[in-house]
Formats: sequence, structure tokens, C-alpha cells
Amino acid sequence: MEQQQKPPIVKRFKTLILGGKHNIEDTSLFHKLTLIAFFAWIGLGADGLSSSCYGPEEAFLAVHGHVYLSVFVALMSGITVFIIATSYSQIIELFPTGGGGYLVASKLLSPTAGMVSGSALLIDYVLTITISVASGADALFSFLPAHWLPYKVTFAFFGVLVLVAMNMRGVKESVLPLVPIFLTFVLTHAFIIGYAVVTNLGNFGAVVASTRADVVQTQAELGFAGMFLLIMRAYSMGAGTYTGIEAVSNGLPILREPKVKTGKRTMHYMAISLALVVLGLMIAYLLYRVVPQSGKTLNAVLFETMTRGWGKGGTVFVLITLLSEAALLFVAAQTGFLDGPRVLSNMALDRWFPTKFAMLSDRLVTQKGILMMGGAALVTLVLTNGSVKYLVVLYSINVFITFFLSQLGMVRHWWQVRGKEAHWEKKLLINGVGMTLTFFILISVTILKFYEGGWITMLLTGALVGIALLTKRHYRNTFKLLNRLDELVNVAEPVGPEFARETSDTKLKVKYDPQDKTAILLVNGFNGLGLHTLFSIIRLFGGTFKNFVFLQVGTVDAGNFKGAEEMSNMKTAVKKELDRYVQYMRRHGYYAASYSSFGTDVVEEIAGLTPQILERFPNAILFGGQLVFPKSTIFSGVFHNYTIFAVQRRFYNEGIPVVILPIRV
Repeated sequence: MEQQQKPPIVKRFKTLILGGKHNIEDTSLFHKLTLIAFFAWIGLGADGLSSSCYGPEEAFLAVHGHVYLSVFVALMSGITVFIIATSYSQIIELFPTGGGGYLVASKLLSPTAGMVSGSALLIDYVLTITISVASGADALFSFLPAHWLPYKVTFAFFGVLVLVAMNMRGVKESVLPLVPIFLTFVLTHAFIIGYAVVTNLGNFGAVVASTRADVVQTQAELGFAGMFLLIMRAYSMGAGTYTGIEAVSNGLPILREPKVKTGKRTMHYMAISLALVVLGLMIAYLLYRVVPQSGKTLNAVLFETMTRGWGKGGTVFVLITLLSEAALLFVAAQTGFLDGPRVLSNMALDRWFPTKFAMLSDRLVTQKGILMMGGAALVTLVLTNGSVKYLVVLYSINVFITFFLSQLGMVRHWWQVRGKEAHWEKKLLINGVGMTLTFFILISVTILKFYEGGWITMLLTGALVGIALLTKRHYRNTFKLLNRLDELVNVAEPVGPEFARETSDTKLKVKYDPQDKTAILLVNGFNGLGLHTLFSIIRLFGGTFKNFVFLQVGTVDAGNFKGAEEMSNMKTAVKKELDRYVQYMRRHGYYAASYSSFGTDVVEEIAGLTPQILERFPNAILFGGQLVFPKSTIFSGVFHNYTIFAVQRRFYNEGIPVVILPIRV
């Protein structure tokens, strides 16, 4: 009895943690699961906005005492945000169903360039999760008792686990709880920047004079070229500021219709908020003459300096502001969980990675991708001991590989359609400037950070590229083997006017006895695998089976779960494939019927349909074909789904016979 009660308990626990199953037949499902621009700004824009917690600081400190030169760095940073955001808005227009760095580079450059871009982006999203959670832990523990510090990494570790659980529940469920945190950050930082500017209006003349004097002094010490290189170095060191901008174009599938309009509005929210916060904080550093203090972030020093003399109210305000920073950094990890699995699933659909990463859970999220991103982030967190300074070195290189390849692809596209597309010159100019900027930052950051640990990021990206190439080669070889089986399709359905006339003239209705032996054949389309299994049943069992039932589950994955139209097309395609089996068998004198279902879990859907089929055909046996490759390795299970074995295990205790027929290729 205890053995029978365990599955319901496990299922109830799973439902409690992850939520109940979504009904894919619900016509309003896509509307319910997608995000309006405001929520998308929170879910996708938090990564960019949270970079203001460390990006401006990195740039400000990189001027090495020539603090007033940071005015130029701040202006350049703000302009860069708008340039990159504008160029990505054009990507949104050109790719209305989603145009992340992987898809853009794949379609506009080459599939291999897209794979490199996608691999770089995956590493970047893992680091996004890690650095966001580690930075949040730093900010939180900076005002906790010192003897609590040994628990910081443990806290960050469990923070990642909580985010994994939230994202396994679904997109909207993972964003809604973060709204108060995000708004608190925006309001407190807007107040700080506004207060700093308004209360120091009389000092702006002194800032201008000091900036002019610093330029003269630096030029005298280093020369014009040296001063220029110093500014460029500081500008490049703040590159982490721009790392979240691409998230919106990659996240279009989760945005509310009309997706392009929602995406561009979200991009505007992100660009304006990020540029103002970055520019405002760097100016505030100057106005309050902020200097680094051991154990504190530059923002913390700024807040404490500003509120000195405010009494307890100032202490409370600083506490709330720092807490909002810490919390927003945790929110920023959402970008890695929202977009990382999506990039992975797109690459899996193109066979750069195992197709399992394109599968959806019953909560309609890419569960395996979320687990992979979370697991990689946990490993990185432990290996780096949650050191933000070290993670910052690893961070921001990869995203500029993606930035550059995306902009290069767009430049190539506008040049190819020149004269055919309205305002192509303006669009070419925008993406051209974006390409130049991102290429400069990529080269600068790679050189500056390479020997500080950036080589590790490059090595990991190279390793991931190697894995993708090996995976692609495996699937390419597999498809070559499967093509031999697909020759059976031409045998079963010869093409020509005579066949078409024969099919239309044939009476497909065949009398049947439901008590006769029935073969239930699990298929996945009218293909060589299904036909080979069918012919094997007839060859092995002769005329034993009089009835044939074809059962196919339309798998809802990241490739077709994009809208109601895609789902409708999938259902039509499945029905068409099953009809071909039925017509073929009836032409040969057998009774045939078909059943179909649609969902994310093939085994569950088969288990749901089988009792209905067995009630109609009580003397039935389930059959399924399983490919047997010439060389099977321990990795075969990673690349292929052995669904029929899972079905057999499921029905074993229920006494339902399942026969697996090996198919050598």
C-alpha cells in the first residue's frame, strides 16, 4: 500500500513547488503566459539595470586618479547604451518572432557563425546568473555582522536554487514577485541621482573647471594619445554596463502581442533607465568626491556620504537602497534563466546540442535548460568562491562576441537589400556604428582582461563550440542513416497520377471485428522508422493482426510553442501523417484507425490514450520501433530519446504488453 501511495505524494509535492500542469488546449494560454512591456522591463531589463551596481564603479576606478576624466567616460557610456539599444530595435523589427544573437548570426551570416554566437551567449548567461547572485550576496552581507561572512557563498548557493524553482514554475510566476524589488530600486536610485544633481547645481561650474584642469594636467603627463588611451581603457572596463541589452530581442517569444511593438517599448524603457542611472551615478561620484573604501562598494560609499547628517532617516534610506540593490542583482539573474534556456533550445532544434534541451515541461518551460543553466551557475559559484572581482573579469567578453556578430549580420543584410528597403542608408548607419563600437569594446576588453582570467572564458567558449561541432556531426551521421529507412516511404506511397487516381477510387472503409487481434503502433510521422516497424510486424506475425491502430503524440517543444497558429499547424500535420498510415493499410485490406494527442510528455500522453484504445480493442498489443546504431556509446542516451523503453516501463505494472522491435541502421 505504501508503494502505491508514493507517486501521488511525489506528484503533490511537485505541484506544490512547481505548480500544476498547463492545458495546451486553452486558447487563451499564450495571452496568459506572455508579458506586457512593463513586466518584460522587469524580467529582461533587470540584468542591464543591475549592472549599474558594478559597471560605473569599474569605469570610474579605471581612470586612476584622473577622476574628472570620468565625465567623458560617463557621456560615452550613456551614448553607447542608446546606440546598442537602437541597433537592437532594428533587429526586433527584422526578427519579429525573436532575434537573439544566435538566430541573427545564423540567418544573416552562417549557421556556424550563429553557433559561435550562441555558445558565447550561453557562457555569458551562466556568468550573468553567477555574478548577479554573488553581487547580491556581497551587497546584502556588506551591512551584516562580519562573523556572518563565511555563510555568504552558502546563501548565494541557495539563492540560485530558489531562482531555479521559480523559473521551473513559469515565466510570469518568476517575474511577478520581483516587481516591488525592481520598483524600489528604480525609485531610490532616481531619488539619489535627482537629489545629487539638484543640491549641487551651484557646483557644476566647479566641475567643468576641474574637468578642464584635469584634461590639461593629464595631457601634460601622458600626452594626448596617453590621455585618450586612458579614457578608452576606462570606457572598456565599464563594458559590463551593456551586457543585458540584447535580452529583449532574444526574449520576444515571451512578450505580449504585438511582439514587435512590445519589444521596442521594452527596449526604450531599458535604454532610458540604464543610461540615466549610469550617467547619474558617475556624475554623483564626482559631485560628492567619492573615494574607494575597503569592504564597501562605491555606491555604498556614495549613499552614506549623501545621507550624512540625515540622522536615523538617512540610515534607513541607505539600508533600503542597498537592500534594493542586493535584491535587484538577484532579479538580474532572471535574464540568464529566461534567455539562456531559450538560446539552448534554439540551438538544440538545429542539432548543435541534444534535442532534449528543446523539450518543455508540463509548466511549458524548457526545464532541462533551466536545470543546466542553474547547475552550471552553481559550479561556477563554488569554483570562484563567489568572488565578484574575479567573476567581473570572466564577464562581459562573450556578450560582445554576440553583439559584434549580430551587428555584422545586420550591416551585411542592409547592404544586400540596399535600394530595395526604405531608409536602408539610415539603418545601415545605425548598425554600422553599433558594429564598430562593439568590435572596439570586444578587442579592448579581451586584451585588458585576457591575462587576468579572461582566457578562462575564451577556453570555456571554445570547449562549448567543440561540443556543438561534435553534436552536429553525430546528428548529421544519424540523419544519413535514417535517410536509408526513408526510402520505404517511396515504396509505400509511389508518386504519380495513377497512384493518385487509385487512392481516390479505393474504398477505404473496411469491416472490422473489435475482438480481433490488434496492433497498436506508436509512430512519429509517416516515415521510414514507422514503416519499417509496421512491415516487421506483418513479416514476423503474418496475418495474426487484423486491426492496426496508429498512435502519435504531437510533442509541444520550444520550436512549435510560439503561438496558437503554430500549434494549429502542428495538429494538422499530425492528422495528415496518421491519415497516410490509415489509407495505406486499408488499401491492403486491413482495418486501420488513428489516435493522436498533444503535450510535452510523450509517455504521459500515450498512457492517457491507451485505456481508451484498449476499451475499443481489448485484444491489443503495443508495438514500437527502436533504432539500433552501428556504434552505441554511453552518450547515446544523451543524444536520443528512448521513449519506447519508458512506455514499456510505464505499462509493465499494468499488465499491458509492449513489444519493442529493433531497427538496425
